[in-house]
Amino acid sequence: MSAKRNVDDIDVNKLVEDNDTGGRKPGPAVARLLMGVALVWSLFQLWIASPLPYMVSNILPVLNDTQTRAIHLAFAVFLAFMAYPASKRSPRDHVPALDWVFALAGAYAAAYIFIFYRELATRPGQPLPVDVWTAVVGVVLLLEATRRVLGLPMVIVALVFLGYTFAGPYMPDMMAHKGASLDRAMTHQWLTTEGVYGVALGVSSGFIFLFVLFGSLLDKAGAGNYFIKSAFALLGHMRGGPAKAAVVSSAATGIISGSSIANVVTTGTFTIPLMKRVGYRGDQAGAVEVSSSVNGQIMPPVMGAAAFLMVEYVGIPYIEVMKHAFLPAIISYIALFYIVHLEALKANMEGLPRRGNSTGSQRLVSFLMTVSGFLVLAGITYYVIGFIKSMLGDAAVPVIGGLLLAAYVGLLWFGSRQPDLQLDDPNAPVFELPETGPTVKSGLHYLLAVVVLVWCLMVERLSPALSAFWATMFMVFVMLTQKPITGFFRGDHRFAEQARAGWNDLIEGLVAGARNMIGIGVATAAAGIIVGTVSLTGVGLVMTELVEILSGGNLMLMLVLVALISIILGMGLPTTANYIVVSTLMAPVIVELGAQSGLIVPLIAVHLFVFYFGLLADVTPPVGLASFAAAAIAKHDPIKTGITAFYYSMRTAILPFLFIFNTQLLLIGLDGWPHLVLTVVIAIAAMLIFAAATQGYFVVKSRWYESVALLLVCFTLFRPGFWMDMVHPPFDEVRGEAMAQVIADAPPNTGKRVWVEGMNMDGKDIRKGVLVPLGAPGDARTRLASAGLTVMNDGDSLMVMGVRFGSVGEKLGVEQGFRITSLEVPAQRPRKEWFYIPALLLLAFVVLLQRARRAPAGPALKP
Repeated sequence: MSAKRNVDDIDVNKLVEDNDTGGRKPGPAVARLLMGVALVWSLFQLWIASPLPYMVSNILPVLNDTQTRAIHLAFAVFLAFMAYPASKRSPRDHVPALDWVFALAGAYAAAYIFIFYRELATRPGQPLPVDVWTAVVGVVLLLEATRRVLGLPMVIVALVFLGYTFAGPYMPDMMAHKGASLDRAMTHQWLTTEGVYGVALGVSSGFIFLFVLFGSLLDKAGAGNYFIKSAFALLGHMRGGPAKAAVVSSAATGIISGSSIANVVTTGTFTIPLMKRVGYRGDQAGAVEVSSSVNGQIMPPVMGAAAFLMVEYVGIPYIEVMKHAFLPAIISYIALFYIVHLEALKANMEGLPRRGNSTGSQRLVSFLMTVSGFLVLAGITYYVIGFIKSMLGDAAVPVIGGLLLAAYVGLLWFGSRQPDLQLDDPNAPVFELPETGPTVKSGLHYLLAVVVLVWCLMVERLSPALSAFWATMFMVFVMLTQKPITGFFRGDHRFAEQARAGWNDLIEGLVAGARNMIGIGVATAAAGIIVGTVSLTGVGLVMTELVEILSGGNLMLMLVLVALISIILGMGLPTTANYIVVSTLMAPVIVELGAQSGLIVPLIAVHLFVFYFGLLADVTPPVGLASFAAAAIAKHDPIKTGITAFYYSMRTAILPFLFIFNTQLLLIGLDGWPHLVLTVVIAIAAMLIFAAATQGYFVVKSRWYESVALLLVCFTLFRPGFWMDMVHPPFDEVRGEAMAQVIADAPPNTGKRVWVEGMNMDGKDIRKGVLVPLGAPGDARTRLASAGLTVMNDGDSLMVMGVRFGSVGEKLGVEQGFRITSLEVPAQRPRKEWFYIPALLLLAFVVLLQRARRAPAGPALKP
């Protein structure tokens, strides 16, 4: 049977159900039970995120992190066995008795550490037989739940690491370790916070659930449909418009869906048939949707939930993670937008017809006025709220709440004056775009929820969990009130019916949010097995030695090997598990080997590097489910669709290599606003030039030497320091007593590149560079202590007398007994940005060559 025929048989809606929420639909009684359990899970997560537990702590005890993680996992495991059949042949219309047993036993084993928390605390490291066998049952049932929800890849990886735990004495010399007994391994994995109940599951229970729930409520309220309609209304008339609308709508819905495959089906159902209608091949249409949907996983503020894991693993605030990840994600999306434009130019495509008769200039003026209005309104809001807070202090909260309520009611009134628009059937013979003005105006109140989230995160500087809680509570209010209030403004007075509809939408949103969390819950728990194995056996050092041997000390070859291994490790894994695996195994490889080669970069750059390549596995055949879903909608070969999607994703593949050498792309090391603007503009231009070079089309179809020239221009714009380093080294070395003075004189909250030498715990001589962050002003000892390093003078060097557990210094691989032998300061040399000039001159030359070959101008083309 051909792949084409196979893909025709795929039911994309069933694929989403099976992959994201479970494909089982039991009878009414069991269905109500599952709905009730999912609802209780959502309410429990809202409870522990709210300030309420601390207000009633005299009545109900406040749960600690370990207890909440255990309850969180118990819900996930129970729902996994109840909602996900064991195999394709398993019944969908009822829950077999064995699944009931697995669900109850798995939930009990997961909650064991909560139920017997006090008893376990009295015997640390001395488990009873019942503790060990509960852990064994828990691990086995967790892996079975993972297989049902996520498939075999995650289970195979976890089993390989478990096997390595016990088989250490029998492994080759380079991989050998002393091994672990069953008691020790199970205690480590199940009864401590080093394994299953570690940081990853804590982030899932503390942060990720709330953001997934917020997205679920936003989507159930109608925001997903609003984003799709608005993207089509704004962009569908352009050349290749449906593809451009797919890119923008996927970026918007990717923030709230949390699932690549659900994103593909949600937006692709409309975009893919319309892309094919205007001239895109089936594989191109599917690939555009896949590439844009998967890119939603790198887009702040959620980044497929990996942003919250990075906070814990990298040790920087959430706001900093968003700031560093923003520019690469934006230029990746802009480049994809440009790629679909080039494909449309090559095929001479047109856009879709509009319903209105407004001219291009009228639409441009309307768009600019709308954007200007938003900017003015945002500025007024920021300064008015700031003034109110400065004047009223704590009493400002109810006043700001009243203003928010007034804005919400006002936007509902504004939207109620617009027609209730729906997208046409994309397969209908005639498809007209919705009108831009009424479409955009109809759902502006949805943006208030996003404003509340961003305001709490970036202005109030609340924790991610508390920010998501308040944004979710605002969404609860919206879902209960939007329909009655809109009906009132439209003269429809069926308030009781509308209130019931809003209540039903809220319950469905809460349940859907919990069902969407099943996969993330078991994924983070199963990934904890891998993390626990690394901490128990030291296998991370083995990965470092393996890559060091294969690369032969070559820096670029080392990075390429890490990229390839990250893609392999990421195959078949959801975003959260993907990041946990690659960050645990491969990030330390770059830190250690890169430091020995002089590659000294912030940890966030390393983690984003492995994260990007891990995500590329989502589009790579043969396991890219997103590609299969898109191919099913496009009725095309899934393998070819996946290959085309990988080709379109090449822009994402080069970004990590660029920002690992030029951290300014992560908005690190910028000197004020002019430098920021220059960096953003140049980065966007460079990525567009890269897209043109790889597509073989710029002004006209490119010749091979023109594509090479464009790649050279792109490289120079992205990494001008490569050429300047040939002219003059970027750093001067400081040794001896001058080091302490340089550290003391460094600006607040900056970092210094230092070289350390010494023998590590394995008896190996180490010399490497690390980027040590320095805190508030002070002497050298005080500032190094802020990074967890206790030092004393030792001749011409600084001796490391101690490294604080869990500190940045420990994460950088600095050990007690190492010596800081030198540090590097920026050299006095011309700015590397001078190399932009020859690059831009070469670009102008290519443009002139291609313009000379361009056909005489005909009628004006659509944008």
